[in-house]
Amino acid sequence: MNELKNPEQDPSTEKRLLLTFALVIAVLFGSQFLMQRFGPKAAPQAASATQQPVNASGTSASSAATQAEPVAIPETSAPLVRAAKADAPAAPVKQAEGETTTIIESDLYRITFTNRGAQVKSWILKKHKDDKGNPLDLINARAAEQFGYPLSLYVYDEALRNKINSAMFVPSIVGEKKAPATVSFEYSDGAVIVRKSFAFDNTFTLKVDTSVTKGGSPISAFPMWPSGFGDQVTGPQFATGRIEWEHSDKIEREAATTHNFTSPNTWIANGNTIPGPLNWAGAADQYFTVIFLPEEPNSAALVQLHHAMPVDPNEPDLKKREKNQAGILGTAVGKMSGDTSLRLFVGPKNLSLLQSVHAANGASLSGVVDFGFWSFIAKPLFLWLRWTQQHMISNWGWAIVFVTLVINAVLFPLRYSSMKSALLMQKVQPEVNAINRRYQGIKLTDPRQQEKQREVQEIYKREGINPAGGCVPMLIQFPFLIAFYSMLSTVNELRHAPWMWVHDLSSPDPWKLLPLTIIVTMFVMQRITPMTGMDPAQAKMMQTMMPLMMGLISWNLPAGLGVYWVTGNLIGFVQQYYMNRGRNAQTIRGQIMKREQRRRK
Repeated sequence: MNELKNPEQDPSTEKRLLLTFALVIAVLFGSQFLMQRFGPKAAPQAASATQQPVNASGTSASSAATQAEPVAIPETSAPLVRAAKADAPAAPVKQAEGETTTIIESDLYRITFTNRGAQVKSWILKKHKDDKGNPLDLINARAAEQFGYPLSLYVYDEALRNKINSAMFVPSIVGEKKAPATVSFEYSDGAVIVRKSFAFDNTFTLKVDTSVTKGGSPISAFPMWPSGFGDQVTGPQFATGRIEWEHSDKIEREAATTHNFTSPNTWIANGNTIPGPLNWAGAADQYFTVIFLPEEPNSAALVQLHHAMPVDPNEPDLKKREKNQAGILGTAVGKMSGDTSLRLFVGPKNLSLLQSVHAANGASLSGVVDFGFWSFIAKPLFLWLRWTQQHMISNWGWAIVFVTLVINAVLFPLRYSSMKSALLMQKVQPEVNAINRRYQGIKLTDPRQQEKQREVQEIYKREGINPAGGCVPMLIQFPFLIAFYSMLSTVNELRHAPWMWVHDLSSPDPWKLLPLTIIVTMFVMQRITPMTGMDPAQAKMMQTMMPLMMGLISWNLPAGLGVYWVTGNLIGFVQQYYMNRGRNAQTIRGQIMKREQRRRK
């Protein structure tokens, strides 16, 4: 497989958003620090060790991933087929004469099997829609046609694998059947015998049992989901794919391609095998997942599957089509020797749903939902938001507005202190300017700089001013902003959740009204907020550039994040407006006006 060079698979948007905000805050702190320390020139008035994937030859996945080309397991290198007994009698031949379909249906899904390979051709989730509003087929038809369909079998001998997955099985049921139901498939050519059994109920979990023998000896054959998900259409959607597994209470997650600023790019090599114990393992994208839960975790193994496919197969330019490749991830999980028995979860990354599904050791699948670095804030925030949506406000968008109101109410004392400090800074600004003029022209290394700083600090101490107070509310709200982004980009509950003109709170605002409102509200906030310690030119630049930069950042972020951002800005505007009209503000403005009148005389 060629190295993937998908430009969409850059470091995640969350990391870029975090870096951008960190840079903005650094600029604010840096400029404020410099202005306080040196002042504007007087004018004419800012891992622990983990289990390494190993392939059949015994090398680790991390080692294989750093070679010039990904290393797949040699199909003939795995000594998993024991020699058949010389006196083993031939089994009766059991093959279907033609292709048939079997459909298992419940209120949650409609699954269509074909007896060719005893695999699934369609896996529709009835209560979930694709981007066009149709019932979502979780199978990526284009990828599955090239790389295999779900519940086909992975064996290390490629010729045998191809034979099994194209054989004509004899099904126990033909036609449609309502869940709960069990369907089985059998195939035999006299030497190779394959049996599959699938038991369905009215949940997203099914029971899977498979066995393969050749010449009377068992062969390791893993049920697999080899080719991504049906909601992956664009490059960014493919880039959300992950292979995930839990072992020893530790969750591992691997993307198709890993970018690192300090080391070469690495990627998953197709065919890497990760031995157990495995509590669960599978593939996931942004909002859906397929998780295998082995009945015997200690003897289970995971095979990582990774292929490349053009994002746009209709691109006429061959070079562009080959360059813009998507990583197609899949997994196969089973018992390293003997028959495989496991459960399979196929469904949405809904936290409540995943908490109800447990592995053989009792651990739930809640860890499949990855809230990222800010999980210690993002997960409680989501649980609070979900409770609000379930018990108080049924619409997710209005629930976000309510939660934002509560957050800002809790932070009001800090914001009030910040606003008060800004007003007091206006009051003492003439004294600070006088000090700056007195020390104007001295070098940064001059000891008198310390004397200047001491005089300024004495003024601040006398008036009870916290010079950094203006940045405190921003710093406190910043983790909430990132947590909202992480939550909206992870949980399935907010996928396609509508609010007013927005049809999907987890996607960008289609009319861009929220980003534009962010720009306007931030500009107004900058205008009514006292900006001391800056010369007029610098203040004007900040009042213009900051809103534009924040609007640009929010342009393609989830609309739900925009709802939180706009609501917070409007609350801040109201608070600042009334603060400016308060008694303290009027007194300070009166003192400033008197000084101005005396200066003009």
